[in-house]
Amino acid sequence: MRASDVLIVAAGGAIGAAARYAVGGWLADRFGPMFPWHTFVINITGAFLLGMLVALSVERGIVPQAWRLALGVGVLGGYTTFSTLSYESVALLSDGAYALGLANMFGSGMAGLVAAWLGLAAGRVI
Repeated sequence: MRASDVLIVAAGGAIGAAARYAVGGWLADRFGPMFPWHTFVINITGAFLLGMLVALSVERGIVPQAWRLALGVGVLGGYTTFSTLSYESVALLSDGAYALGLANMFGSGMAGLVAAWLGLAAGRVI
């Protein structure tokens, strides 16, 4: 790991986090609090963009490694981590590891729900 790569990822992460805040706020203002559409839209767009980036960088060699780090790990990592979860699940499914792909996607969702519930419970007693 090079220091320059860490800086590239950090700069991209700052951009992604700011984008998530801006896009999430804009969507939440428009759709209200009944369903977290802002999170849904951010996660799904992040997954789409990461899939596109991987296809362009890893599969086709069009996007250089430094840009993949900046955009994939940095920007999309700051924008959402669901994009990586989605891509890794699709990669497992594409490799024929159906049980692992489904377990990764649905297991992560369930674990996230449990973790959120436990965090809320801990926060209420501290």
